Amino acid sequence: MKITNKLAQAVIAVIAVATTATSATADWNHFWHNLHVGYHRNNAWPDPFNEVDAADVISPFEIMKANGWKMHNTIGHELFRGGDGALLASGYRRVHWIATQAPTARRTVYVLRGNSQQETDARVDSVRHTLANLYVNGPTPAVLVTDVEPATASGAWATKINREWLEHLTAPRLPTESASGNASAATPTDG
Repeated sequence: MKITNKLAQAVIAVIAVATTATSATADWNHFWHNLHVGYHRNNAWPDPFNEVDAADVISPFEIMKANGWKMHNTIGHELFRGGDGALLASGYRRVHWIATQAPTARRTVYVLRGNSQQETDARVDSVRHTLANLYVNGPTPAVLVTDVEPATASGAWATKINREWLEHLTAPRLPTESASGNASAATPTDG
């Protein structure tokens, strides 16, 4: 019985050592692999991360550019005729510019939502009809509905601001001395 017991214990010990050795070898190889990867990653730093960092810095500006183009390409209330949603001449010119002059990637026409669904549909139909009658180099621009109204001001208000600015603008004059302390060319000389 003692021999069988000792034999069983020896077999269990050999199995335990073999299992542990295999596991330890795998961990040892994994350790050296990670050490090798870490060494090369540290030597390559910061190159692997530059593109990701640059994309993170640029992404808010790309969002701002897209929002700016959306505002610029929005056809607002003042460019449609009241009631039937037909484009006015200024609206036609804006749609024409968007379809032919805007950068190809930015040729999307945004229509400001009307007071009712029928008015919005009429506006979209009017813009689509205008686009169908234009010669556009490339694909026809998409027409989307938006709720964000672009900031606008009346021409009378803008003219008033400009005139007030011009009235309060001081007259330009040249300095009497140059940077070196000599009389400038604007100063009359006795002669």
